[in-house]
Amino acid sequence: MTPKFARWVKCLLAILLGNALYFYLLPTLPPAAQHKPFKLDLGTLVDLWFCLFMYGLIELGAFLGSRGKNP
Repeated sequence: MTPKFARWVKCLLAILLGNALYFYLLPTLPPAAQHKPFKLDLGTLVDLWFCLFMYGLIELGAFLGSRGKNP
């Protein structure tokens, strides 16, 4: 797998997992953090944070996984 394709897969996976987690937790979030359709609000930023958090976890997993393979 080329590095560019691997990065694309990581980004796509982070977006899908981040949005899945956000929409799963949406009923429990405070009203200000709930996204309103077709508006730029705090909920959009909270959703972005979930995606960035997932990307960080994916990168951490990739780093820890590759750390044991390289002597």
